[in-house]
Amino acid sequence: MSEANSTQLPIDAPERRRLPPLLRRSWYGLNQAFRRRITHLKVTPDQFTVLRTLIEGDVKGLSQREIAETISSDPNTIASLLERMEANDLVERTTHESDRRAHRIRLLPQGRKTYKIARALALELQSEVLSALPENQREGFLQHLALVADACHRAAENSPKTRSIKKTA
Repeated sequence: MSEANSTQLPIDAPERRRLPPLLRRSWYGLNQAFRRRITHLKVTPDQFTVLRTLIEGDVKGLSQREIAETISSDPNTIASLLERMEANDLVERTTHESDRRAHRIRLLPQGRKTYKIARALALELQSEVLSALPENQREGFLQHLALVADACHRAAENSPKTRSIKKTA
């Protein structure tokens, strides 16, 4: 279908490229490929993301809330993830020095080692996937994707919990 033809179709026409299915298909494929490549490390892609967040974060560690906000995840999901990671000696949770109700999460040596191996695999996969684009378009694509991600985040933040749609006759 040509560009001219696609702009004449309704925005939700099945023949058009649509953002949600493309993002979902991209994310699902990338996540599954990475999951298969790191399965021998006994970590999941989400656990890798937590490891990366801790590596890149405050050297004193991060609170569970900071991790949840940084990786755009639900606090309950993070708590469950951290329990499994703690059981596998990847991280430790200690009482936060200024807030007794919070925990500070720190990386353990096994977590650093696992991250280092998984990171190499992640970079390899990223290069493989981005090779679908001409080299001179890759950085621009990532910049545009960041703009879309930011717009999605703003839309979620600015959306009311429920919204009715006016019916047109």
